[in-house]
Amino acid sequence: MKIAYDYQAFTNQSYGGISRYYTDLIKELLKQEQVVNIFAGVHRNFYIPLLPDEVVRGVKLNKYPSKSTWAFQLLNHLICQIHTQRWKPDIVHETYYSSLPVLKKNVARITSVHDMIHELYPESFSNKDMVTDYKKKTLSRVDHIISVSENTKRDLITLFGVDESKISVVHHGVNSSLFQNIMNNFEFPNKPYLLYVGSRTSYKNFSGFIKAVASSSLLMKNFNVVAIGGRFSTVEKNLISTLGFVFDQVKLISNITDFQLAQFYSHASAFIYPSLYEGFGLPPLEAMSAGCPVVCSNTSSIPEVVKNAGVYFNPHDIEEIRNAIERVVFSEDLKKKLVILGYENIKNFSPSKCASKTLEVYRKVTGKV
Repeated sequence: MKIAYDYQAFTNQSYGGISRYYTDLIKELLKQEQVVNIFAGVHRNFYIPLLPDEVVRGVKLNKYPSKSTWAFQLLNHLICQIHTQRWKPDIVHETYYSSLPVLKKNVARITSVHDMIHELYPESFSNKDMVTDYKKKTLSRVDHIISVSENTKRDLITLFGVDESKISVVHHGVNSSLFQNIMNNFEFPNKPYLLYVGSRTSYKNFSGFIKAVASSSLLMKNFNVVAIGGRFSTVEKNLISTLGFVFDQVKLISNITDFQLAQFYSHASAFIYPSLYEGFGLPPLEAMSAGCPVVCSNTSSIPEVVKNAGVYFNPHDIEEIRNAIERVVFSEDLKKKLVILGYENIKNFSPSKCASKTLEVYRKVTGKV
């Protein structure tokens, strides 16, 4: 089967979860001896060079000139359409959402939906954000949709009225080996810590997490907080100070490798995932891969991913968050149990399984074996 991936994720992102999802998926499909091409155009993505040269049609820039992404989107759309017509794939996987017209229509088309954040939390985005409009146009255009979770599938049906028969659920795969190369002499920080990983947009509920920690004299006395990613805003700094954290008790770490992230997961007393909503949610699986106990929200897709390998809380209830964290970090037996359950759970989310399930969808849509 000839499988084409378009330019969009690789134009939009230098790094990021969506472009990484596609490159990991392509690596696994190549192992399964599928014929794959990415029509990336003039891209800026740093994952693509990890793929064999023969599957990438495009040229990489280190970065685009300021405010020029839209121009490269138009250029790459045209390049992708021309190359797609010439290559004659069996299926085109559109890697994000676009309102641009498709020149080659007599080929099966598919896209993946990772979440419905723009629709459920519009206040987190600019009034000029067009993702929802582009998403609707893309979903009406494609022949089939891959949803990364049952929860996102339900959201697609409820929010957009998509026909259930048009959606297949394929869970993400996590490369657990990336998070299992652990250093025993890792010594940062010098006090036990609770780990938070990812962006801290409003629905991610980082504020709820640190409020829960601050409400516990035991947690405040015995633990630091380590947050991975980005920079603290002025609002966050003021909140941390107001809650009574002493200097450097809440540490921010940015720009780290997967190997370094694995060390932070592995040596944390617990990984806390307080999000109000996730389309899927990879960090809990990364934590499990590194042998870190998971304490997480009971909302959206999170229980679908974490299953029985975490201790849950209502993310809207500060006392419940605090109690769940205390229950785990002050019980060695429970921590050991969660680590064992986590190792079992990640077996359900291998990259090879994700690729095999995706290939099943391609075959279903094209009718090709």
